[in-house]
Amino acid sequence: MTMFDQQWMEGFQKAWNDEPALSDALAKISFNSNIGYGFEGDDAPTGILQIENGKAVAAGEYNGEELNWDLRASLDNWKKWSQKPPGMMGLGMAYTTRKLQFIVGDYAAMVKDPRMAGPFIKSFAVMGRV
Repeated sequence: MTMFDQQWMEGFQKAWNDEPALSDALAKISFNSNIGYGFEGDDAPTGILQIENGKAVAAGEYNGEELNWDLRASLDNWKKWSQKPPGMMGLGMAYTTRKLQFIVGDYAAMVKDPRMAGPFIKSFAVMGRV
């Protein structure tokens, strides 16, 4: 299993839905998104998670779906953050130093909304459970 491949994304979907601080918190704001995850320098994300009302309803390899978010980083950084999730400061540093890239999606709007920022940070911890 490789990070963001079909099997990994299915595990991430289950872990996402099993974490109330993520799925339930996003359900409260009726969060719907297609989130792509991948590696810096690649033409497209590797995996996709489809969220409806906070719950991950589909997960797998990316096949050209329209994205609301496309997050990229090096494999080393993804692994580091999944083992020790960044806080708000760490996330800000990762973004400003381009270690975490938002190819699609509005980072600034997301971090200004605590209803989204908290669950976003929690998603890194959930990655570590896959």
